[in-house]
Amino acid sequence: MEAVLRRHALQAGLDIEFDSAGTESYHVGDPPDSRSQKVAALRGYSLAHLRARKVRVPDDFIHFDLILAADETHLDWLHDHCPKEHQNKLRLFLGDQALPDPYYGENDAFEDVLTAVEGAAAYWLKTLGAPKR
Repeated sequence: MEAVLRRHALQAGLDIEFDSAGTESYHVGDPPDSRSQKVAALRGYSLAHLRARKVRVPDDFIHFDLILAADETHLDWLHDHCPKEHQNKLRLFLGDQALPDPYYGENDAFEDVLTAVEGAAAYWLKTLGAPKR
């Protein structure tokens, strides 16, 4: 999500800070799944510089204006750990549905997820209406 949002914001001339983080720590420091990197590269996104990190509580909730979760499980975790005054910042990335987890699927599943992320990125950037550089 981060690389897609970042590139689309840059192309639109929007000045927005993006970061990504998980709710578990077992992948901290790891790069994205190699299948995800391969599919992303075919569409012009580089994920090579990304490394997994865990959400920093409460810092991330304070620092970021919007926190988007991939699915309901992650959204529930975020709600459980988010200070009350920042709960309004939490949303599902796809609005009313979960982003599918392609991990146990084939390359097609990764392509489908990337397509969904690209569509949602366009929506979020339009919704955010961040100031142009």
